[in-house]
Amino acid sequence: MIDYIYDGSFDGLLTVIWHHYYTDKAAGIFTEDRYQPSFLQGAMQVETDPQKADRVYRAIREKISDRDLRSVYRAYLSCDPEKEIKILRYVVLGFRMGHRTFMMHADPVVADFQAILKKISKEQERMMQFVRFSVMEGDILYARIEPDNDVIELAAPHFCDRFHRERFIIHDVGRSKAVIADHGRWLVSAFALPDAPKASVEEKNFRQLWKTYFDHIAILERTNTRCQNHFIPDRYRKHLAEITT
Repeated sequence: MIDYIYDGSFDGLLTVIWHHYYTDKAAGIFTEDRYQPSFLQGAMQVETDPQKADRVYRAIREKISDRDLRSVYRAYLSCDPEKEIKILRYVVLGFRMGHRTFMMHADPVVADFQAILKKISKEQERMMQFVRFSVMEGDILYARIEPDNDVIELAAPHFCDRFHRERFIIHDVGRSKAVIADHGRWLVSAFALPDAPKASVEEKNFRQLWKTYFDHIAILERTNTRCQNHFIPDRYRKHLAEITT
C-alpha cells in the first residue's frame, strides 16, 4: 500500500482512484500541503490524467449510478480532512454492490460518506438563508461569504433562478474564488478581494440605515450573543448588512 499525493482537483482524485486499482492500493490520499512524510509508508505523486479520470467517472456512473456520481462530487467539495479516502472506500464498495450501495446505511463506509453529504447539504441550505447581496457600482449585486465547505457552485443555480435578470457575484473570500452570473448564466472563477466592485453611494446609505435600525431595536440588557451565534454563525454574521457597515 502507498500514500498518494494529488493536486486537489476532482480529476486528480479520480486519477488516484484509477491508480488504486492499477498501480497500488491507497493507504491514504493527500494534497501536497496536507501530506506528512513517513518512514513507514511510501508515497507517490500523482499527475492528473484526464483520460484515467474519465474512465473512473464513467465507471462510477455505469457501475453504481448517476446519483452516486453526483454525490461523489458533492463529497469532494467537503472540508473533511479525510474526504478523499472516504470517497475511495465508498467507490470501491459501490463497484461491488452497485446501485444498492447508497441504501446500505448500516455499513460504516456508507455512513462516513453520507455524514459528509449531510454537512454539505446543511451548509448549502445556510448559504441560501444567509447570503446578503449589496448593490455595487455598475448595478452589480455582490456578496461575500466564508463557508467551511466549498459550496458556492451548489448554491449558484438557486440564486440564478431567483435573480435571473441580474448580474451578481458571490465571493468565497477564504478560497479566493467566486460565482459570477449574468442574467441566468454563471461560471466559477478565481477572484481576489482587490477584484471586488466598490459599493455604490446608495448602498452605503442603505447599510447605515440597517445598522441604525438594528442598534435601536436591540435591548442591550438582554443581549445574548451565544443565542445569536447559534442561529447565525460568526462566519455569516460578519457579512450581514444589518450588523456590519
